[in-house]
Amino acid sequence: MPSVELSSGTIEYQDTGGEGPVLVFGHGMPMSGTQWRKVVPLLDGYRCVLPTLPLGGHRLPMKPDADLSQRGVARLLGEFVERLGLDGVTLVLNDWGGGQFLVTEGRDARIARMVLVACEAFDNFPPGPAKAMAQVCRVPGGVRLLIRLMGVPAVRHMRSGYGGMSLRGIPDEVMDDWLAPAAGSRDIRRDLAKFATGAPDRRTLLAWSEGLRAFDRPVLVVWAKEDRLMPREHGPRLAALYPRGRLVEIAGSSTLVPEDQPERLAEVLTDFLVGTGAEPARRTP
Repeated sequence: MPSVELSSGTIEYQDTGGEGPVLVFGHGMPMSGTQWRKVVPLLDGYRCVLPTLPLGGHRLPMKPDADLSQRGVARLLGEFVERLGLDGVTLVLNDWGGGQFLVTEGRDARIARMVLVACEAFDNFPPGPAKAMAQVCRVPGGVRLLIRLMGVPAVRHMRSGYGGMSLRGIPDEVMDDWLAPAAGSRDIRRDLAKFATGAPDRRTLLAWSEGLRAFDRPVLVVWAKEDRLMPREHGPRLAALYPRGRLVEIAGSSTLVPEDQPERLAEVLTDFLVGTGAEPARRTP
C-alpha cells in the first residue's frame, strides 16, 4: 500500500489511479478505506483515493505529539490532498464528518465539491453511543477494554452500537480488520484515544458549523432514512446550511450507506458528479 509522510506521521492510502476526476474518501472510527469497498468498483472513470486516517484503524502510529482532534485530523486530510497534488477534488465523507472543517481551517482550496453521507454534523460529534465510548477512552486502559469487548460478537453486533450502523450488518472479517491495529499496538490505541476525546464543546461545534456557510461550491447531502446515529433532521438542515447544498434521502439504510445501499449511493453520487461538471474519464477502445 502506498504511503505519504505528513507532519503528524505516515499515512497509508489506496489509489485506483486513472485520468478521471479525483474523489477522496473519508471513513469512520476505527475504520479504513474498506468502508467503501462496495462503492469504489461502481465508479468507473473516476480516480478514487482512500487515505487511512488515524482514527484507530490505521496500521502506522502517528507521532506522539500529533494533533488528532477533530480539527487536527481535518488539517491532516488537507495536508494529504496537498502533498499528493490533488486538485478539483470531490471530498466524500461517511460517518466521520470532521472533514468539513477543512472549510473553517482554510484548507479547502483544492476541494471542488463535497458529498456528505450520513455523517456527523452540527453538535453531533461524536454521535449517540460514541459519546459513552469517548468517556471510556479518557480512562487509562479504556481503549484496550473497548477493543477487547468489540471482539465479542454479541457486543459488536449490538443495535445500540456498531451493529446499529448497518441494516445488513458489517461482516466479521471487515470488523476484525478495522480492530486489529488497535488490538495489537499501544501507540495506535493512544491515537484512537486522542481522536475519540478530541471533539470540542457544543458551542464551539455550532460556531464551526456556521463557518461552513463560506463554502460556495456544490454539496450533496445523502441521508439514511433508518439511521440510528445521525438525526434525521440533520440531513435537510445540513443541505440548507451550504449555499449550493441539496439533499437526497436513501431508504433501506442506516449510517453506513456504503454497506447497506452501495448501488444506490453510487448512482446518486455519479449523477451529482456529472451534474456539477465532473464527467468520468472515458476508456480508450
